[in-house]
Amino acid sequence: MIETAMVLAAGRGTRLRPLTDRTPKPLLEVGGRSLIEHHLARLADAGVRRVVINLHHLGEQIRTRLGRDAGLGLELHYSEEPELLETAGGIHAALPLLGDAPFLVVSADVFTDHDPATLPALAGDALAHLVLVPNPPWRSGGDFALEPGPAGAPGRLRLAADAPHTYAGVGVFRPAFFAGMRPGPLPLRPLLDAAIGEGRVTGELHAGLWDDIGTPERLAAARERVA
Repeated sequence: MIETAMVLAAGRGTRLRPLTDRTPKPLLEVGGRSLIEHHLARLADAGVRRVVINLHHLGEQIRTRLGRDAGLGLELHYSEEPELLETAGGIHAALPLLGDAPFLVVSADVFTDHDPATLPALAGDALAHLVLVPNPPWRSGGDFALEPGPAGAPGRLRLAADAPHTYAGVGVFRPAFFAGMRPGPLPLRPLLDAAIGEGRVTGELHAGLWDDIGTPERLAAARERVA
């Protein structure tokens, strides 16, 4: 069972302005609860006990809101980013807080009913396992294709020009996935492409609820679905 997770909460949320001028995107609410608190509740229910949250834009609001345990019995730690480090850079900076075992990563700006408890343990030489969703209508192209695995085993991700699936912002990573990285800003995609090219990233397709809360319109649509 995975007991450590990182919630990515440092982004500026520029496409959600003016909502994010005074409120960090993870604290925007859907169904009467902030996006990040939805994730923390699911992580707690899945048996996760230690959560690292990276902070940048209006990060003190998130720290004040959640405190030491978010009222969920979690052990919360905060990774401050004076400079926005992007996804891979933010995770790399937080590695000393994440430990040596595989850990969950969740983007705070997605809203989903995916159950973290169903994520498989990384097997063999796999460096990461990603949750994928069918490409949403607002995306002209996806991220990856998914090749079926042997019976009872997760599939392997494949790079494809017309990829049918989008990364859902939920995954499991070994610390070794980030080996050799230099400190500083770096997106996740180059590291994923390299590991997928080596056949070392598995994945699964989630067919349930998933929204990328990237614009005011998508936020309103998620609120309407919940209501």
